[in-house]
Amino acid sequence: MAFTSTPLTPRIGSEVRLDKAALLGGALASDIRELLVSRGVLVFRGLHLDDEELRTAARSLGDLRIGSAKRAADGKVLKEGEEGVLKVSLDPEVNPEYARYLFGNLLWHMDGTYEQVPPFATLFTPYCLSQEGGDTMFASTYAAYEDLPAEERERLGTLRVVHTMQAALFPAKRDCTPEEFAMWSSYPQRSHPLVWQHKSGRKSLVLSTSAAWVEGMHPAESHDLLQRLMAHATQEKYTYRHQWQLGDLAIWDNTGMMHRAMPFEAASKREFHRCTLNGEEAVTAPERAVETAA
Repeated sequence: MAFTSTPLTPRIGSEVRLDKAALLGGALASDIRELLVSRGVLVFRGLHLDDEELRTAARSLGDLRIGSAKRAADGKVLKEGEEGVLKVSLDPEVNPEYARYLFGNLLWHMDGTYEQVPPFATLFTPYCLSQEGGDTMFASTYAAYEDLPAEERERLGTLRVVHTMQAALFPAKRDCTPEEFAMWSSYPQRSHPLVWQHKSGRKSLVLSTSAAWVEGMHPAESHDLLQRLMAHATQEKYTYRHQWQLGDLAIWDNTGMMHRAMPFEAASKREFHRCTLNGEEAVTAPERAVETAA
């Protein structure tokens, strides 16, 4: 039993060809995971997975997240969908708990920047597509890091960045109410190294719109650095834009990728179903950077 894959761009993404039974059987899971980490995002066409099949595919690849995803500022526990399948929609009737936050998906981000151990990967399949727009873009923070000059990689490895909810959402909703901004601001903050030393030995940039400021750096310098790195990491050579078809499945490595939804009409009823795989390692700074900082 085997599968074939074709690169979607030189630096990121592969289209995988295998039938549904082979995916759900799990015998190829280790090979699929290896390709996922290598290429960042995998695209499968024509699978048409239902929710139970999506869960089965997810469980073959890692630890399916079930239960609470995060606790809101008011103390309410937000559930990760039904038995690990979350309906991603701006329609509050489809997703009453998350719809008020999902407009932030239009900006570049990685999931779980508020957690010590961010999610490993995401499985995503469409159930209703918008008539216009709604593509998903991916950017490799592995490749973006690897192409930086050695001296800059060394310097960035000494830095830490604070991630906040208001940094993630305010750029996507500048006309928010004071009450909305206060709610976002009440969420906990999380500090992460700017460079992630993975257990595999590879390194990636920990970038996201949620990145609010660099610790110990002048606010103006911090802003300019984060903006410059975001522009660097989202260059065309590091990105892949996926045009969705019903039946598609996309899987991406959240630990070395950013993603975003492209604009679409809010009333389109666009809906995707998502499974999230729990993280497997904390964000850890490069060892040399730790020694330098000491």
